[in-house]
Order: sequence, then C-alpha cells, then structure tokens
Amino acid sequence: MTIPPGLDDPDYAAFAWTRFRRILGWMAVLAAVFIVAAIVVLQHVYGPMGWVAILAVIGGAGGSIMLSAVLMGLIFLSSGSGHDESVDRRD
Repeated sequence: MTIPPGLDDPDYAAFAWTRFRRILGWMAVLAAVFIVAAIVVLQHVYGPMGWVAILAVIGGAGGSIMLSAVLMGLIFLSSGSGHDESVDRRD
C-alpha cells in the first residue's frame, strides 16, 4: 500500500493549495454573477433598492456562497492530500 503524498511534501502542498485557491476563485466569480442577478431580479420585483438592501444581498447571498465554497474546498483539500486516510493509519 503506497501512502499518498500529504501536505508535508512542499511540491504537493503547493499544488494542493493552488487547486484550493482556483476553486475559491471560480466560486467567487459564480457568487458575483449570482449576486448581480439577484439584485436585478429584486429591483425588477420591488423597485429601486437602497444601499442597505444591496449590501444585505451581497453579504447574505455572497457570504453564504463563499462560506460553502471554503468549507467544500477544505473538504476536497483534506481528502485529496491524504489527511483523511492518515487518521486511520497506524504507524
């Protein structure tokens, strides 16, 4: 049984963290698109929105999407780097 390289290996750690940042970057783009669409729909339905309502949409929708992206990205990072398997391994 071969042990996959973990984040202790500097080259693999750089690759894993780059992949994590790429996932977050794409999710930030997706969040921005969703926020703009949500604001457009809300302004169409309710009329002009104040800056407090716009900030609430940005914080609520954008914050929820980015929090989910960070947590899922960390799960992928942990699983892909072998940290999950190393918990069960007895040296």
